[in-house]
Amino acid sequence: MADQSNSDISKNAQAKVEPSVDAKVIDIAIRLGVLGLFAYFSLQLVAPFFLFLLWAVVLTVALYPVYSWLAKRLGGRKGLSATLVTLVCLAIVVGPVAVLVVNLVDTLQTWYHAIAGGTFKFPTLPEKLANAPVVGSKIAEMWDLASRSLEQFVVKVGPTLVPAGEKVLSVLASLSGSVLFFMVSIIVAGFLFVPGPALASGAKRFADRIIAPRGAEFVDLSGATIRNVSRGVIGVAVIQGLLTGILLVLFAVPFAGVLTFVTLILCIIQIGPALVIIPAIIWAWSSWAVVPAIIFTALMVPVMLIDNVLRPLLMSRGLDVPMLVILIGVFGGTIAYGLLGLFLGPVILSVFYELVIAWVKVREEADEEI
Repeated sequence: MADQSNSDISKNAQAKVEPSVDAKVIDIAIRLGVLGLFAYFSLQLVAPFFLFLLWAVVLTVALYPVYSWLAKRLGGRKGLSATLVTLVCLAIVVGPVAVLVVNLVDTLQTWYHAIAGGTFKFPTLPEKLANAPVVGSKIAEMWDLASRSLEQFVVKVGPTLVPAGEKVLSVLASLSGSVLFFMVSIIVAGFLFVPGPALASGAKRFADRIIAPRGAEFVDLSGATIRNVSRGVIGVAVIQGLLTGILLVLFAVPFAGVLTFVTLILCIIQIGPALVIIPAIIWAWSSWAVVPAIIFTALMVPVMLIDNVLRPLLMSRGLDVPMLVILIGVFGGTIAYGLLGLFLGPVILSVFYELVIAWVKVREEADEEI
């Protein structure tokens, strides 16, 4: 009788427990649903500004050491330091970069309209270029065809060039908007310098909640990767591209904007500016007098080699991102986000690569300890 009573009590207790467990599950599900709903609507509200904020964060992390150094030199005036860094960055974007972008767009538009309208005239081919070994005869043949009958030349190469030109022009039409995008992102970054340490601390705490106990380490690794890639890859590429563009414009080299943009891309993907600078020097020696050609060469050669000095100074030795990762980031970012993606793509993909490598190493270390 006692056993039966105890059994009934146990069944009643179990019956009481089971509803409580179900109630907890339902309660958790409701909470997660409400949280997910708020997260969804919040993301919808932030989505139009996501790229602005992302690029602003990248700029803040990359330039924070400069801001910190300047703040110390100014007696701890953080607001003044943030303002000066912001103004310098805006000057870089609004000044030479804007001029080169406008020159690039104008050059390509001139090409397109001239080819499409049949008014494009080839200049006289330099004799030294016509007598170049291997390719000289082929270049001379095509040049002669263009000089004698531009219509036949367009018929021969037009089906390839015109559609490509239309696509390129459609992409370049958004470059002015991209420059404005950079300006807004720089201004937003200027407001993030002062609260930067508090924001970084909050990011570490949030990361610890997700991937404890290594979340803070991953945040630090992300910051180090952003700084290294931004300074060692993007920074050096921008410096080389701007110097190359300034010299090309000063010496009135044809298609300076196009050549500068190509130089910038080649520098970002770690090929270097030699593929642009060396042909430009050869063209200068074949077209100019000796003295201008010597001066042009003396200025361009240091620009071509400056990355060998700047990159070790700006990039930490501990970072070793494969060139393929940077290359994919450049082209993938450009295809997805245009001019912004050209800079943002390699940074984000490099951060992801370093985090995956670090995560794999942490897992291997944990397995070894077991």
